[in-house]
Amino acid sequence: RSTNFVSSSSQYTLASSNAGDTIQCSSGGWLINNATGFSAGDMVTFINNSGSDQTIAISSVTLYNTADGSTGNRTLAARGMATAICSASNTYYISGAGLS
Repeated sequence: RSTNFVSSSSQYTLASSNAGDTIQCSSGGWLINNATGFSAGDMVTFINNSGSDQTIAISSVTLYNTADGSTGNRTLAARGMATAICSASNTYYISGAGLS
């Protein structure tokens, strides 16, 4: 398998076309909002390509951290990687290394 690799140097807002992508960001983090348009089973991987923490921000969606069930924005540590999967309309689960 392979994934489409996307690089960004500012906040990256996910779109339905990003299903299956790996998005490497060096600054600004990522945004998952209710217009993202993912369907159940769609996945995206985040790579923090910087030496600083970055935020995976959400707007009008629920993002569950699989480590503890908490919801809300997530922080991805320097050089961390995480994958989110859509389970239903506007509901996502995320896990990864360096994720809090």
